[in-house]
Amino acid sequence: MLIACWSTKGGSGTTVVSAALARVLAESSGRDVLLADLGGDCPAVLGLADPDGPGLSDWLAAGDAAPGSLRRLERAGPDGVRILPLGTTSCRAPGAGNRLVAELASDARIVVADCGPPTSAIGLELAAGAGLSLLVIRPCYIALRRALAAPLRPSAVVLVQEHGRSLGRRDVEDVLGVPVRAQIPWDPAVARSVDAGLLGTRIPRPLHRALRAAA
Repeated sequence: MLIACWSTKGGSGTTVVSAALARVLAESSGRDVLLADLGGDCPAVLGLADPDGPGLSDWLAAGDAAPGSLRRLERAGPDGVRILPLGTTSCRAPGAGNRLVAELASDARIVVADCGPPTSAIGLELAAGAGLSLLVIRPCYIALRRALAAPLRPSAVVLVQEHGRSLGRRDVEDVLGVPVRAQIPWDPAVARSVDAGLLGTRIPRPLHRALRAAA
């Protein structure tokens, strides 16, 4: 299964959700989970050094890479998570995103893709072609406006709750017309875990509990 996590604006928490979801799925399934990093920040969020060498963007730019060759670019992550790093080459080739969707969807493992704000055609095509497309969003009027204007609709929403907001789960579901699959309470423990590089070793309990529902 290919799961794409994306957002309509930066700072929504997409990378944290993607990385933590991959860890929760690896834990619950007892199998390796592939984390495809289109944003470039997943290793840092998991407390790992930035990978060197080629990655996703380089594979896409090559254009004629053999099927299955993407596996050679993977890096070991924590607790059953394999990371497919972003790479260093810019790629805007037509149809590159669809080629990536086909390659990742054919993988026998669960694949979680961090698409971030999909401003490129590659991110949009990946989010649109995933078996499960999760929009990570805060209950923010501006974010909801952008989600309505986006050229794709998610399968479901991961809602990052914020204290004092006037919008809630029902408002998000009514506006977007898709279910909220998980609600993550805003908790400073999550930010502290990321800042300290500890998300790769222990997921804060509120985040873990919420993502088990999404998984």
